[in-house]
Amino acid sequence: MPELTTCFIENLFDLDHTIARDLFTGKKYPWEVLDDIGDFIRKLGPTLDPAVFEQRGEDIWIAKSVTIASTATLNGPLIIDEGTEVRPGAFARGNAIVGKNSVVGNSTELKNVVLFDHVEVPHYNYVGDSILGYYAHMGAGSITSNIKSDRKNIVIHGADGGIETGRRKIGAMLGDHVEVGCNSVLNPGTIIGRNTNIYPVSCVRGVVPADSIWKNESKYEIVPKTAE
Repeated sequence: MPELTTCFIENLFDLDHTIARDLFTGKKYPWEVLDDIGDFIRKLGPTLDPAVFEQRGEDIWIAKSVTIASTATLNGPLIIDEGTEVRPGAFARGNAIVGKNSVVGNSTELKNVVLFDHVEVPHYNYVGDSILGYYAHMGAGSITSNIKSDRKNIVIHGADGGIETGRRKIGAMLGDHVEVGCNSVLNPGTIIGRNTNIYPVSCVRGVVPADSIWKNESKYEIVPKTAE
């Protein structure tokens, strides 16, 4: 089986920018953490500084500086770090870690995810079984599709071959500083390298290299940013 080095955790994320750093210890690929998010939250939550965090329900820990709209629905296990804004109609279904100074927006749904610090999912986004790196941003209406229509296990497809994950549900792994344009669909098992831009209304699949632009016009293109 090939090793897709572009998908290694160390090549996608700066772990200094998440409260969930220890979740990634001993793992090679980011989708390997998805089964452990809930238990990690239950273990980490009681250790959080009570001067900074407060428990607001079963397995829910929220920093006191977080702003939460009255119409948001928050289910545990859940951790929301300092300075984050949770807007009206947001829905955390559970198993979600939201980093510092992030935005969980209007009608955005989170399920089994890690959002690093400064992540924005601000308008009508679905983020499931996914990891969004430091300063990642999803435009309005963009979503992570996390299960294939045939319900078969997901294979991560890269230039060097495919990796059988053994998982039926994987959304997208967005490296640090990834920008996803409005109304884009990230198909199951999409991996996007650091500093890459996805054009609006794109349908993305497979592994997209770092420092690239994914264009969705008459055909799909991946071009170096230096060519722009």
